[in-house]
Amino acid sequence: MTSADRAYDAFAAKIVDTGLITDPWFDGAPRFREEPVFVTAAEQRALYRAAEEVAAVYNELCLIVADEPSLLDDFFCLTPCQKAMWLSSQPLWHGIARADVFLTDEGPAIAELNCDTPTGEAEAVVLSALAAPDHPGARDPNGELGARFCTMVDEVARALLGEAATRRLGFVYPTEFTEDLSVIRLYQRWLTERGYSVLLGSPYNLGHDERGLSLFDVPFSVLLRHYKTDWWGERSSVWTDEQIPDAEPLAGPLGAVLSAAADGRAAILNPLGAVLPQNKRSMAFMWEHLHRFSPHAQSVIQRHVPVTSRLETVHPELLLAQREEWVLKSDYGAEGEEVILGRHTPDEVWRASLAKAREGRWIAQRYFSALENARRESVNYGIYLIAGEACGIYARVQAGMTDAAALSAPALVR
Repeated sequence: MTSADRAYDAFAAKIVDTGLITDPWFDGAPRFREEPVFVTAAEQRALYRAAEEVAAVYNELCLIVADEPSLLDDFFCLTPCQKAMWLSSQPLWHGIARADVFLTDEGPAIAELNCDTPTGEAEAVVLSALAAPDHPGARDPNGELGARFCTMVDEVARALLGEAATRRLGFVYPTEFTEDLSVIRLYQRWLTERGYSVLLGSPYNLGHDERGLSLFDVPFSVLLRHYKTDWWGERSSVWTDEQIPDAEPLAGPLGAVLSAAADGRAAILNPLGAVLPQNKRSMAFMWEHLHRFSPHAQSVIQRHVPVTSRLETVHPELLLAQREEWVLKSDYGAEGEEVILGRHTPDEVWRASLAKAREGRWIAQRYFSALENARRESVNYGIYLIAGEACGIYARVQAGMTDAAALSAPALVR
């Protein structure tokens, strides 16, 4: 074992000792980097401002669509269940989100806003807290994330339910998957310390009767949702030559949740209205309907959102001729999945992708160059937003496109 291996083993042991993260390796390789990512106070302000301003643009988008529901079909191509989620929630869509921001020569650029089931909170909180004592004078930007999150839950419950709000919370997540267990443990710890009784389960464990929603027959008033909106509704492949075996919506659980919310018996976080802004065609709407936004929002879009179009509106010959200048993204694809970076994709794969992409499910986005360090690595700054205000940083470092192999690193401000 090398000295580097021994050093990482010691660092991994500290991470595991927190009780939140149990998997410091990914496919046998380290998931984390002990060396912090430092940002200056000015860089932090610029990252935070960009994330907050783009979130405000998404809010304008939601208000525009609320006033013109035909866009749900004509532009966003939402399914019936997806439309039900939006229409039952509109214009509410936000609780906690993570904007993935990159620094470029032209300022911050936003790759996406995950406002549905954002992840990485446990990694951000644990890594920065471990690193801060070794760097006097540097500040942990994630120290208030838990308090801000719990305050948001309190305020939303009070606003939607009033006196009917209880301190019993149902936390619904995909129990068959393990990759997000760290954020489940973190939220549960935060909320329990805040005085909530937290029930854990999947959508299949939900019930609904005269008491409202229940998990395992125990009623609760706040539904914390870490189950993606596109999983509640109808599911289909984004490729024309592929079929998904389990395509039916979760009609029973979804109906229970929508009924309880309509009756004023449940507050849902994140709101199911996130199904609209989570759809990456939102970024295409910003550019294709730029004139419908306020003058300030137009300026924000032009400064921070890469030029984006619905794939079906861009001529295939242009995309073939300018492959290195474009990125293809599916409507609800997770980061690194169903993202095709033209300059890193062989011609034959690019051609096949364009030919087999299902119409109504993809965007084409202009490639932007992120600033790189001496090792040709760029930093994906995941800026957490709670109730529209930036309050934390999740740093991931990688050469090339951010995917599951990116190294999570402590973020510190100095």
